Amino acid sequence: MADTNPFLPKSSSDGSYPTGSQATRRSPIKEQLTIFFGLLAVGLFAALLIGKNGSYNAHVHENKHGSLATSTTKKPETLGPVSRGPAAGVSEKSNRLSAKVDGNLLVYPWNNSMLSWQRTAFHFQPEKNWMNDPNGPLFYKGWYHFFYQYNPNAAVWGDIVWGHAVSRDMIHWLHLPLAMVADQWYDVNGVWTGSATILPDGKVVMLYTGSTAEAVQVQNLAYPANPNDPLLINWVKYPGNPVLVPPPGIDKMDFRDPTTAWLTSEGKWRITIGSKINKTGIALIYDTTDFINYERLDGALHAVSGTGMWECVDFFPVSKTEENGLETSVNGPGVKHVVKASLDDDRHDYYAIGTYHEKNGTWIPDQPEIDVGIGIRYDYGIFYAAKTFYDQNKNRRVLWGWIGESDSEAADVQKGWASLQSIPRTILFDNKTGTHLLQWPVEETESLRLKSNEFNQVTLQAGTVVPLDVGSATQLDIMAEFVIDKEALEKATGSNETFSCGTSGGAAERGALGPFGLLALADESLSEQTPVYFYIAKGSDGNLKTFFCNDQSRSSAASDVNKLIYGSFVPVLEGENLSLRMLVDHSIIESFAQGGRTVITSRVYPTKAIYGAAKVFLFNNATEASVTASLKIWQMNSAFIRPYPNDGKF
Repeated sequence: MADTNPFLPKSSSDGSYPTGSQATRRSPIKEQLTIFFGLLAVGLFAALLIGKNGSYNAHVHENKHGSLATSTTKKPETLGPVSRGPAAGVSEKSNRLSAKVDGNLLVYPWNNSMLSWQRTAFHFQPEKNWMNDPNGPLFYKGWYHFFYQYNPNAAVWGDIVWGHAVSRDMIHWLHLPLAMVADQWYDVNGVWTGSATILPDGKVVMLYTGSTAEAVQVQNLAYPANPNDPLLINWVKYPGNPVLVPPPGIDKMDFRDPTTAWLTSEGKWRITIGSKINKTGIALIYDTTDFINYERLDGALHAVSGTGMWECVDFFPVSKTEENGLETSVNGPGVKHVVKASLDDDRHDYYAIGTYHEKNGTWIPDQPEIDVGIGIRYDYGIFYAAKTFYDQNKNRRVLWGWIGESDSEAADVQKGWASLQSIPRTILFDNKTGTHLLQWPVEETESLRLKSNEFNQVTLQAGTVVPLDVGSATQLDIMAEFVIDKEALEKATGSNETFSCGTSGGAAERGALGPFGLLALADESLSEQTPVYFYIAKGSDGNLKTFFCNDQSRSSAASDVNKLIYGSFVPVLEGENLSLRMLVDHSIIESFAQGGRTVITSRVYPTKAIYGAAKVFLFNNATEASVTASLKIWQMNSAFIRPYPNDGKF
C-alpha cells in the first residue's frame, strides 16, 4: 500500500496556494470513476480470491549438528491464520506462518517479560499499534519529518491513516498528531502511501494514494496548512481531489504509490506510479506543470515481465564520482539512475542501476540480467516498501524501510504493537562493482555509542565457538573483520554444487571454507542463537564466491515465529577483507556486509537469550580453514522517542 502526493501549482504573489473550483475539478474525475463501478462485484470477488490464496510461507529448518543446531519447543495452543490487505487492494500485511497443525498456527505461551524485551531502544516505532510503509520523509526548516502508515486502533493492519513524527537527527523522535486521516470520499478506505516534494520556493506538496469506498485507488494532493510552521502539524487536502485515477487498461486496485517529483529540462514536473499489466510490473509516468493536471507519457518508465504488481516505486539519481547524495532532479554526465520496486508478489524490494532517457521518459538497466525484480535487493531479510529522500541538510540520500514482524498476530496483539522502521541508511553508488548500492546507517547512529570492547586478532580454529565478554548483548553496534587462512583457500577442493543461504542447512552445515561469523542474541548454552556469517564456496574452476547469511532456524524456542535462513551472494573484490557491521536492538538485527553491498535485516524473538542472558559469540564452523577475527563492539544507548512536549521544549 502506498500514498501519492501530486504537486501544487506555483504559489501566487501573496504566497497562498490556489484552490481551484471543487465542482469543475471533481466532475470529470467522477465520470472517469464510473467506468470502474460497473465491475465492482467482479473486482470484490477477485480480491477475495487473492486474499484466500495470498499466503506468505516460511519454512522451519531443523539441524542435527551439535551445539550450533540445538533447539527446544513447547506445546502451544493453536490459532487459525488471517489474511489482511489483499482484499483491499494492497500486499499481504499479515505474517502467514507455516508452523501449523491441521491448518492452525501453533501459538507459543509468551509472557509479559518476554514481550516487553522485544520493544526496541533506538529504532523508530509508534507508542502503540500497527505501522507499515514510510511516507513522505523530508527535511524542513530544521526538522526531519517522518510520516508513516498507521492504524490508530489496533496492532494489526487496517483503518490506515498517516502518523507523523519529527527529529533533529533522525535518531531521537517526537510524536506529533496524526497528519492525515481517512475523512474524504476519495480516501475513506485508507490514506495510503505517498511522497513529498519540496518546490523551488521552499513549499512542500504531498501526493498520496487514497482508496475510495469502491476500492478504487486514486492519487490525491495535500499541502501544509501553514508553510511557516516548521513542524507541519496541519495538512490541507486539495478540494479538487483526486488528481489522478487509473488510466484505461489499468485495474482499479493496481494504481498506487506516486514518487517524489523531479524537474525535466523543459521545466515540467515528472512522477512515476506503480502498476501492472497482467504479470508485468510497470512504472507509469506522468508530467505536470501544476501538480493538478497531468499528462501520461506513452509506454512506461520501465517494465519487467513476470514481476507482478510494483508497489512503492522509487526513482533517483546517484553520482558515479562523488560521495554525496543527489537531489532528485539532477541529471547529466557522471550520473546514473536507480529504479526500485516493492514486489507485491513476494514482498521484497528490488533495485537496478541504469540510464535515464529524459526525452521519452524511459530508463534502461545497465545489466538486464539483474533488472528490477529479478536481480539485486535492498535487503535480503525483512525489509519492504522502502522510500528514499534527498537530505539537503547534509547533502545525502537517505533510505527508510518498513520492518515487519515475523511472529504471530496473536503475539503482536498481546504486546500491543507491530512493526518498526529500519535505521535510516545513506545510499551511495558502489563504483567498485558498478552494479550495487552501498547502504550504511546514518552517521548520527554513532551518537548512541557508549563503552566499547576491542578483540584483536582472535584466531578461530575450524569447529570452534568463542564467547565475547561484552556484558548484555541486547543493544550493540559491532564492527568486525575476518581473514581466512590463505593456504586453506588454495587447498580446498572445488565443487560443481550450487550454494544458497536459503536452501542450505544454515550455520550448522559445515563446508571447507565456512560458515564463520557471529552468533547474536544467544544464550549461554547456545540453545537459542542467531548466526550472521560468511560462507565461501569454491567452484570446480577454482573461483571463489562469497555468501552473506543470517540463520534464524535456532533463534527462538517459540513455535509461532518465522525461522528462515536469509542471505545472498556478496561481491568481494581483490584485496578486500571480509567486513561486517551489525546493529542489534532487542528484536531486530541489521547486518551490513562489505561496506553495505549486501544487507540483511531480521526480527528475532528469543525466549531465553533476553535481558542479561543475551550474549554474543564468534564462531567458525568450517571443516578445514581457520579464521582470524578483529572486532570492536559498542554498547548502545537508548534513543528518546516520545510525544512532543506541551511546552514545546525539546
